Amino acid sequence: MKKATGAGAKKGLSKEEIAAMKQRLKELNEKTEGESAVLAAIAKMPEPYRTMGKRLHAIIKANAPNLIPRTWYGMPAYSKDDAVVCFFRGGDKFKERYMTLGFNNTAKLDEGRMWPVAYALAGLTATEEAKIAALIRKAAA
Repeated sequence: MKKATGAGAKKGLSKEEIAAMKQRLKELNEKTEGESAVLAAIAKMPEPYRTMGKRLHAIIKANAPNLIPRTWYGMPAYSKDDAVVCFFRGGDKFKERYMTLGFNNTAKLDEGRMWPVAYALAGLTATEEAKIAALIRKAAA
């Protein structure tokens, strides 16, 4: 396999990816479960992600009370049987232009042979909140 060279060549992990990995190692060594850990992660988010994160947390808690709040790579996440079902992160985490709501393979979102596992959130209105609530209920079933 030929190694990529030139201006587009990647030289390894970005500093954001390295920071996320360090955060995950810290989480493995410390207690990072619980609502207080998730609320602390949300509190560190810059606006508008902080406000959106608070709403997402409330939606997840209301629609999937069986999921356990925790942090995962420094992101607010919610697990079932020790496996992360869903998570979210602000756009600042990896220099994205939107917040991301993601689902892992334990989420029960299967629809045929293809379905989305991550959603870009540029804002939250009642319409998006209703769609997210339905996704969370389905994912946590």
